[in-house]
Amino acid sequence: MGLCRTSYGIPSGDIGDTPPVTGGDPPPSPAATPSPGLSGITAGPDPEISSSASPPSSPTAPSPTLGLEKRQKKVPSVLKDYSPRNWFAKLSTALRSYGFLQSDADHTLFTYQKGDIFLSVLMYMDDLILAGNNSTACSSFKKYLNDCFKLKDLGHLKYFLGIEAARGLRGLFLSQRKYALDILSESGLSVSKPAAFPMEQNHGLALTGGPFLSDPGPYRRLIGRLVYLTITRPDIYYAVHVLSQFMQSPRSQHWDATLQVLRYLKAAPGQGLFLPADSPLQIYAFCDSD
Repeated sequence: MGLCRTSYGIPSGDIGDTPPVTGGDPPPSPAATPSPGLSGITAGPDPEISSSASPPSSPTAPSPTLGLEKRQKKVPSVLKDYSPRNWFAKLSTALRSYGFLQSDADHTLFTYQKGDIFLSVLMYMDDLILAGNNSTACSSFKKYLNDCFKLKDLGHLKYFLGIEAARGLRGLFLSQRKYALDILSESGLSVSKPAAFPMEQNHGLALTGGPFLSDPGPYRRLIGRLVYLTITRPDIYYAVHVLSQFMQSPRSQHWDATLQVLRYLKAAPGQGLFLPADSPLQIYAFCDSD
């Protein structure tokens, strides 16, 4: 799978406006099939678009200081110069004109299927990722986008919204190592002793009667960051799910349990997901009888 990123400047033509679409989940993991195209795109200002609307929502996206800082140096006032909602409408119109279908589950995801050719475009604000299984089709599509907008190819994808991508002949490895290390550093646990497991068995956190935290803000922010980390760390999903139930009125025992999760991350901050290149595009689901 080839991974590349691209950057947009001012649109070269008016594609037309459609009602803005909001909502959507954080960017999903790239497909596991061998495919030669993933690209990220950054949109520049459009002088014909007002700046009154707000951008499409992304409820679990990480802090904008992670993964967006370099691009903000190139386009320092993107959100001041154009409306992200109208930009989304223009770009989605261009994608649908090409033959892409918008996902009902995630409005920022567009897919294209024609014969054996498959392309997918994932959009976040002014960035896009392009994935495909045919390099010629990817090049043709990027040329189409370049005819509609000023486009700069940023090469193979390596980092996107806190998710690091490493590609090899065997497949694609996704991790959030830097994101996890940032959490540990901000929590003051960079030199803490690692833990072997994320949560104690028979923890009884729902029944604890300890004192409430005087300021629940840090606990809530930390849990929010751990929720985003579960994209590539399903091993902490249960612990984070339990701890997120006490965000309204967290107690000191809940905070201690959260620090246990951080010490567990300290043991292997670079752990992530490996997507084999030869795996079939099938989803397998399992459930416990209880």
